[in-house]
Amino acid sequence: MNLETMTALELGAAIRKGEISAVEAAQFSLRQIETYDSRFSCFVTVQDDILQRAEEVQKRISVGEYTSPLAGVPMGIKDNMCQKGVQTSCGSRMLANFKPTYTATAVEEIMQAGAVPLGKLNMDEFAMGSTSETSWFGATKNPWNAECVPGGSSGGSAAAVAAGECFYALGSDTGGSIRQPASFCGVTGIKPTYGSVSRFGLVAYASSLDQIGPLARDAADCAAVLGEIMKRDVKDNTSVATQGVNLDAVLHYDVKGKKIGIPTDFFGDGLDKDVAATVQTAARQLERMGATVEQFDMPIVKYAIPAYYIIAAAEASSNLSRYDGIKYGYRPEHVDDLLDLYTRSRSEGFGMEVKRRIMLGCFVLSSGYYDAYYRKALQAKALIKAAFDRAFERYDLILGPVAPTTALKIGENLADPLKMYLGDIYTVMINLAGLPAASVPCGFDRKGMPVGMQLIGSYFHETDILGAAHAYQQVTDWHKRRPAGLDNL
Repeated sequence: MNLETMTALELGAAIRKGEISAVEAAQFSLRQIETYDSRFSCFVTVQDDILQRAEEVQKRISVGEYTSPLAGVPMGIKDNMCQKGVQTSCGSRMLANFKPTYTATAVEEIMQAGAVPLGKLNMDEFAMGSTSETSWFGATKNPWNAECVPGGSSGGSAAAVAAGECFYALGSDTGGSIRQPASFCGVTGIKPTYGSVSRFGLVAYASSLDQIGPLARDAADCAAVLGEIMKRDVKDNTSVATQGVNLDAVLHYDVKGKKIGIPTDFFGDGLDKDVAATVQTAARQLERMGATVEQFDMPIVKYAIPAYYIIAAAEASSNLSRYDGIKYGYRPEHVDDLLDLYTRSRSEGFGMEVKRRIMLGCFVLSSGYYDAYYRKALQAKALIKAAFDRAFERYDLILGPVAPTTALKIGENLADPLKMYLGDIYTVMINLAGLPAASVPCGFDRKGMPVGMQLIGSYFHETDILGAAHAYQQVTDWHKRRPAGLDNL
């Protein structure tokens, strides 16, 4: 049995059939982590109770208590989701020793389905970044090329799945933080509709934009994970009741007769030629499968980046004000007074990118600039949502690139934050509108780095997105490709 090529659903089925035990699956993942993680730095924390948990899960599977198709499957959790008694650092010195007293709802839900958590996955500090280089614990590397970034901020989650260290992972997406690393690492990831997955226990970056979602090897695995975590939660006031994702409908989805729109504004200046050609080839494949594909104009795209970074920074400045060195988090020694405690806690506890966004947020919310920046950004957000509403009156799905380039070299964007921000041009508008969207592997560029296409759906249409992705993956094998040389490290 070759576990290296199995999906989460395939492994779950093998465990239920007794062909392999949950303990043996966990032991395999631990060997993978031991072999590969020193090179890729996917995990911040590897839990010490993995085998005990796997043994407990196996017993419950055997007596019929755990019936989820994912029961017994090893997985990872992005390090900004609370797990009782387990370090939750958000990739920051500020929370380097923080161990929560409670567990995030999404983590609880996946645990109740019989998941075997392996540990916490590396990320950009407080989810602020697109490269996973800003972590206090060091940069995560891309398994396809260790000289390249894995994307961010859920870079550890995407890289761990790509390297075979876990079978799926939970990530969070504020402006593309699931989809962009999924694209860079050649895995499948989906940001569900805002409010469809509880944010309780997710350390906040920008509360009106943050959303938890899965990264996995294929669309079917993502559907299975969403089936467990898309539930109403009374502990989250933005949580809504949904019908969830129908795994059977995803597995039998037919794109024939579906209308797919491609915004011409997604294919303008700045888009790498290899990425453009690969995504257009994927669109033609969907057309051969019976979908109707046509282009349309969506000029509102140009306002997405400024609106997003104003709103996200404003909310970040508010959310991160709680880190003052008093209740929890990093506290410097030998301070002179309260002001010195505040200043040194934040100056030493936060990294440069986090401080940059806090300062930007304070500026756009300040008296005299609120109307000029923040209020206008909210107006642009409403216009972006209206543009998507009009588009979904005509189309079942919208297709485009995930990012304008494939994975960049490590260090290439750190010195130019604006260039890094512009890399989110195709993803941030989805969060501003609260829509669901997935990144689906669709080919490689001339350097051999993965390219993802983005499938966007209307609110609560995750089944359509993942169904179309699964249908595409039935006739292509991009999602089955593994980084060359892993076995030779």
